[in-house]
Amino acid sequence: MKLQSYFDSETNSHKSFELPGARPHYNPDRPGQVEHIFLDLVLDIPNQTCKGTCSIRLAPVRSGIENLTLDAVNLNIHSVEVDNVAQNFEYDGEQLHIQLATPTQVGKPITIVIAYAAENPQRGIYFITPNEHYPNKPTQVWTQGEDEDSRFWFPCFDYPGQLATSEIRVQVPQPLIAISNGELINTEDAGDGKIYHWLQREVHPTYLMTLAVGDFAEIQDEWNGKPVTYYVDKIREEDARRTMGKTPKMIEFFSEKFGYPYPFPKYAQVCVDDFIFGGMENTSTTLLTDRCLLDERASIDNRLSESLVAHELAHQWFGDLVVIKHWSHAWIKEGMASYSEVLWTEQEYGKDDAAYYILNEARSYLAEDSSRYRRPIVTHVYREAIELYDRHLYEKGACVYHLIRGELGDELFNTAIHKFVQENAHKTVETIDLLRAIEKATGRNLLFLFDQYVYRGGHPDYKVAYDWDADSKLAKVTVTQTQAKSGDNGSKNDLFDLKIPIAFGYVKDEKFSEFKTFTVRVHEQQQSFYFPLAEKPDFISFDLGNYCLKTVALEYAIPELKAQLKYDPDPVSRIFAAESLAKKGGLEAVKALSEALENDAFWGVRSEVAKQLSEIKLDQAGVALTKGLKDKNPLVRRAVVNALANIKTTESYTALKELLQAGDESYYVESATANSLGNMITSATLKDKEDEVIALLSSILRERAGWNEVVRVGAIAGLSQLKTSPVALNLILEYTHPGIPQALRLAAIRALGTISTGQTANNVAWIVEQLADIAKETFFLTQVAVVTALGQMETAKAIPVLQSLANQTPDGRVRRIAEEAVQKVQKNVGSDRSVKQLREELDLLKKENQELKSRVENLEAKSKVNSPS
Repeated sequence: MKLQSYFDSETNSHKSFELPGARPHYNPDRPGQVEHIFLDLVLDIPNQTCKGTCSIRLAPVRSGIENLTLDAVNLNIHSVEVDNVAQNFEYDGEQLHIQLATPTQVGKPITIVIAYAAENPQRGIYFITPNEHYPNKPTQVWTQGEDEDSRFWFPCFDYPGQLATSEIRVQVPQPLIAISNGELINTEDAGDGKIYHWLQREVHPTYLMTLAVGDFAEIQDEWNGKPVTYYVDKIREEDARRTMGKTPKMIEFFSEKFGYPYPFPKYAQVCVDDFIFGGMENTSTTLLTDRCLLDERASIDNRLSESLVAHELAHQWFGDLVVIKHWSHAWIKEGMASYSEVLWTEQEYGKDDAAYYILNEARSYLAEDSSRYRRPIVTHVYREAIELYDRHLYEKGACVYHLIRGELGDELFNTAIHKFVQENAHKTVETIDLLRAIEKATGRNLLFLFDQYVYRGGHPDYKVAYDWDADSKLAKVTVTQTQAKSGDNGSKNDLFDLKIPIAFGYVKDEKFSEFKTFTVRVHEQQQSFYFPLAEKPDFISFDLGNYCLKTVALEYAIPELKAQLKYDPDPVSRIFAAESLAKKGGLEAVKALSEALENDAFWGVRSEVAKQLSEIKLDQAGVALTKGLKDKNPLVRRAVVNALANIKTTESYTALKELLQAGDESYYVESATANSLGNMITSATLKDKEDEVIALLSSILRERAGWNEVVRVGAIAGLSQLKTSPVALNLILEYTHPGIPQALRLAAIRALGTISTGQTANNVAWIVEQLADIAKETFFLTQVAVVTALGQMETAKAIPVLQSLANQTPDGRVRRIAEEAVQKVQKNVGSDRSVKQLREELDLLKKENQELKSRVENLEAKSKVNSPS
């Protein structure tokens, strides 16, 4: 499953992951092995009803079992039979308790047949139909089982430890078609409808059983004779080919990478409307959000859709072929699916792109660790399993696989992954099984890594200093683990014990020449290492290859940082050098960064350099950034636009205004520009541009509807920065009404929270009322948008709305983020408006100081040039 960024938070430091009500979770005792599940269903789409029978063949694990308990939430249970004999049962709305008329016998499977109906289900199965606000919405039905939502649409033993074959026979109205797991073994007409009969011959858990129904275009592809099919709305066929056309190539790549040919009879990808996640890896039949489908213009700088396709496909091995035994071990599949995005990026776009990708995976985890909570990757203490589906599970999980790869090397890493998949195909696994496979395949015991990165929370924060002793020709490198504060109780427990390669780089004829590399054990709070070298190095690369999940602050002199930024072959190391140079500040740093922005061969480094330039408050930084608006790569231009928002000068404002008016080939560049213009005029020096920006953003909202509303979402974000403007507020409110395209409406709802922090008390109360009204809608994404908005507010009036949502929502994800938002608002309420006024005054002083420093830097530079040598 691929989540979108619904679970972001911006406050607190290492709060507990475990909220009140969290408890240890274990798989239930197993009465027997489920061998086969057969659903025979009829869909009544106008009445949002799914009805029929669920048959479960169970091989008892022991004799004498008299009671069975199945998961079944809010279903109408009509009857229960076992081997054609009616059974007594009790149903409490959450579990179905069957009193067996005949106790079980080992070796004698039983077949349980339950007649039932799911009417207006809250989760599990979703009915999408046109309505008064969205008359063009398609008619579709689709399911979403992960984590424990299959029980909302059929009775089952709903936990991942049970693997069974499955079968779905479903009647749907014409002209709709039904897609499910496995092979289509039969179709037949039934009145004004049609029956589709699908059979999944390979065992899998209930959460991976799926059904997708709609009037889809069916686009055929193939891999090694197996059908590869894309199902999309009939007007999106070209977008489907553009977005998913690399799937056969990916299947070939992952079959080789995982050492196991694609294991199922077909691979289908179904793009559905209103999907609540990015994608879901149902066995042989992935469901994707239709928001991933790219038009031609979106495809020039959007690789997210390609990564989504790779992520869900990789799950067919990690998650579907090899199944987790319990949710607490979900990192095995989600971490690898996320790391497969990196592996595919490396295959398709090269090592630099892959290195940058894993850096951003690490940053995503680090943001959650620092601002939301810290937790072990593997934990069985939670309220609902879906709470585990966070950045620790996905992004940190990916970084752990990268760390394993760095520890083993590519050849042994591939060998270990092959061993793990081959030994555990069509079985369930826990984390220990991965450790055992690595040891069997390579002889390496990596428990020390898992103990530090998987079974406990956190990561090392390194500070690295360097000195050169010319007389003795010794390089001294001092490494401090700053996450372990001296004097803290138990600080030893915060230390990491890792072997880190330190490389000394040499430059010859203005090109990188070679590394002299040493590997050291870093295990104390502060250690100094001495390295004999024939000559002074030009730069130092700490953690060569950057396989270690960490933060690092480089305390090198400017010449070494400049050399590393220019010559280090690793783009991540160049990025770390750029960050450290920016912290040094000054004209010399600006010149080095400006040169990198213009000349670095890799777009990712240029993007990061743009960000760092904006941190240096010198006019020369703004001049360099403005030149960067001409970069050929739209991803770099987007980064430059975002960076210029921090410069807030008349020149940078004019450059961005002209860019937005003229347009850009990239939707995302235009969107970022609209957002940045709103951000810029919050500065006291540009306050007089407010009316001009509102007029420009208003015209964008009227005129630039397009793919996924990206550009108009940027305009809404820009307006939300004008926090004292009632005009901007009214514009945003216009786009929160039902009938507005969903992506734009959700952005406008979120923006109400951002703009609220500068509005009058009456307007703030009005915003809360609007959000309280929208909160009554049951759609998951709408509720998340409301919670996001309320969580940004600085009024206690937001708290009752959040608490009401937390208490009433049936969705554990919404409940959790609403509870976290309550805590955030409680902190926000303490904000002081006088502080905001001081900040505005400080902005003005900074501007004046920046102009003064820039003039001084220029004078100093000129004096150096003119002084006698």
